[in-house]
Amino acid sequence: MGITAKQLRERLAGTRKPSNPLDVVMPRGTYSWPEGMLEKIASTLKPAGVLIPVRRHDTGLAVLLTQRSADLKHHAGQVSFPGGRMEEHDEDIEVTALRETREEIGITEDDVAIIGYLETMPTVTGYAVTPVVGLVDGAVDLRLDRTEVEYVFEVPLSFLTDSSNHTLVAREWQGLSFSMVEFHYEGQRIWGATAQMLLRFINMITK
Repeated sequence: MGITAKQLRERLAGTRKPSNPLDVVMPRGTYSWPEGMLEKIASTLKPAGVLIPVRRHDTGLAVLLTQRSADLKHHAGQVSFPGGRMEEHDEDIEVTALRETREEIGITEDDVAIIGYLETMPTVTGYAVTPVVGLVDGAVDLRLDRTEVEYVFEVPLSFLTDSSNHTLVAREWQGLSFSMVEFHYEGQRIWGATAQMLLRFINMITK
C-alpha cells in the first residue's frame, strides 16, 4: 500500500508558508548545472505560487498536472502545476496558488485542504516559485480555461515515489550539457522545474 492522506499530512506538518516569497533555495544537484544557468537563475526574480494538487481516489493518491496551452506566451506546451505570478492584490503566495488554480482548472479554494509547503525554488524563466501542497477529493469536477490549459492528467503518487521511475537525462543549455531527472508516465514527460518540484516533494514525504 502506498502513502496515505494521513501519512502525507503528518510528513508535511512541520512545513511553513514562506514569509518572503523571494527567499529561494536552490534545487539539489545544481552544482552540476552550467555556470551561466546558475547566474541567470540568481538574477532578479518575480514571486509565483503553484498548487501541487494531490487527489484522493479509492485506489490511492495521485498528483494532478496540467498541459499548458500551445498558444501561451510563456511556458507554452509544457507540463506544469496550476499556478502563476503573484498579483499585487494577493495577500500571500498561498492565495496566489489557489487563485490561479481556480482560474485555470476550476478547483476552488473550498475544494482544497492545504497540508504543506515546499521551499521556494528559482527558475530560469525568472520566477521564485513556492509550491503549496493541497489535498483534493477525486470527485471534484474540473473546469479548464482552455486559453491556458490544454488538458490535465494524473500520476499515481506510488509511481512518483518509486525511484526506479526517476529517469536521469542529459540536457543541453546554450551548448553546455548537464543532467536532470525527468518522469515519464503513459506518454507524458514531466521535466524541468516541475520535475524538480516533484523531486523535492517526494524527498520530503519519503524520509
